[in-house]
Amino acid sequence: MKLPQLEKLVVDALEDIKGRDIEVINTSRLTSLFDSIVVACGDSNRQVRSLARNVQDKAREAGVDIISCEGEETGDWVLVDLGDIVVHVMQPAVRSYYRLEELWGGKGPARVRRTLAEAHEAATGGG
Repeated sequence: MKLPQLEKLVVDALEDIKGRDIEVINTSRLTSLFDSIVVACGDSNRQVRSLARNVQDKAREAGVDIISCEGEETGDWVLVDLGDIVVHVMQPAVRSYYRLEELWGGKGPARVRRTLAEAHEAATGGG
């Protein structure tokens, strides 16, 4: 399956179960390990696990190999490795803490960008 099709499959699987703040980040220029990451939020441990499971189910149905899945025990942050794409499904507090979008060059959800801008403004005295 080509990368754009796989990205669409992942995003659709996340949207099916009301995944929030979904961001697809191209990482092909940053690492040779994978071509993109998808980061999304779920509101509870149960939803995070369900989102990750739905991604795995849809990938299997499409004939995509799942290399690994980590974090399902706790449901705070579940990683699904599909080879060309690594999917991170997190609770909002975990996502705000680790800020993967900054690490991989994405923009992050508007809520996270706004919080970071407010923190910067407070640290610099409003300007």
